[in-house]
Amino acid sequence: MTDMTERNRTQDPDGEREPVQTRKPPTKRGGGDPASRGRTTIADGVVEKIAGLAARDVLGVHAMGSGLSRTFGAVRDRVPGGTKSVSRGVKAEVGEVQTALDLEIVVDYGVSIADVARAVRENVIAAVERMTGLEVVEVNIAVSDVKLPDEEDEEPEPRLQ
Repeated sequence: MTDMTERNRTQDPDGEREPVQTRKPPTKRGGGDPASRGRTTIADGVVEKIAGLAARDVLGVHAMGSGLSRTFGAVRDRVPGGTKSVSRGVKAEVGEVQTALDLEIVVDYGVSIADVARAVRENVIAAVERMTGLEVVEVNIAVSDVKLPDEEDEEPEPRLQ
């Protein structure tokens, strides 16, 4: 029995064997760049959720949103089947390749607001750009309140049933 490579070779006049290509190399369909094969759109709400979770991860951020939105959120959270809104306090404007974000945060008393804002901005930019591929052109942060140590939370801890 002959070897497959032997069957796929021919002999040139000098006695040297050269490989013969028996199959065409695979060709790419629809052009070379996969990005040219369709379009991906990312909803504002997706970017808002990513940014909201990233902002909450920063030490010194007590809550997101204004007092009014947190009050409505606390009521919504008490409704059976209601879920905590991770995008509360976040507004995103998403384009094809860029996004801009506005965040409203409540910080814990005693922390440096400038340091917390810088850390929130860095964390949000890193998370949104990594997960979406969008360029974050700006992250505006409004500090709407300071949580004092002796203040009760407007948002009670969820009760287990």
